[in-house]
Amino acid sequence: MDFQDVVRRRRMVRNFDDRPLERDVVDRIVANGLRAPSAGFTQGWAFLVLEGRDETEQYWGATFADADARRRFRWQGLFSVPLLIVVLSHKDAYIDRYAEPDKGVDRSEQRWPVPYWDVDAGFAALLMSLTAVDAGLGALFFAVSEHDRLRAAFGVPDAYTPIGTVAIGHPLPDEPSRSLARGRKPLDAVVHRGRW
Repeated sequence: MDFQDVVRRRRMVRNFDDRPLERDVVDRIVANGLRAPSAGFTQGWAFLVLEGRDETEQYWGATFADADARRRFRWQGLFSVPLLIVVLSHKDAYIDRYAEPDKGVDRSEQRWPVPYWDVDAGFAALLMSLTAVDAGLGALFFAVSEHDRLRAAFGVPDAYTPIGTVAIGHPLPDEPSRSLARGRKPLDAVVHRGRW
């Protein structure tokens, strides 16, 4: 698929068919996440890949512990998704990397006006989402709730912060987000060429 088509077709999908994904497609999605840029080539991310009903149900059990809340959840089709990738950032990896001789920075977190560990993990999530679209699939990036329960359920070390989850699968028709009614901002409201 042409890259511009991938960008145009990318949207947040909240309703999925439960058909499993082919192994080579999952591998390509995850491998492309590893191609994301990272400050100092730190690559301070990790991906918890959950495939199939058993693993995804364990995720939903950890993040939707309240059965009533799950039953009331607006997008029930999300629970059918066959692939969830929890994207995690590792702050200490960046602080350690920039304390190495070729960077020569002290370990102070104050030297980081922007948390690049989270930015780089977000880049990885976007590349995985775009790869899914390129493969003819749908994707949704959403916040991780219940960090502690997620850590306990999957053995995620405390040093890793879940920045979000990418749900990937065969899309079914779904209800668009009401937020889309806001419309896309015009280019001249966002882009400031040469000066603000």
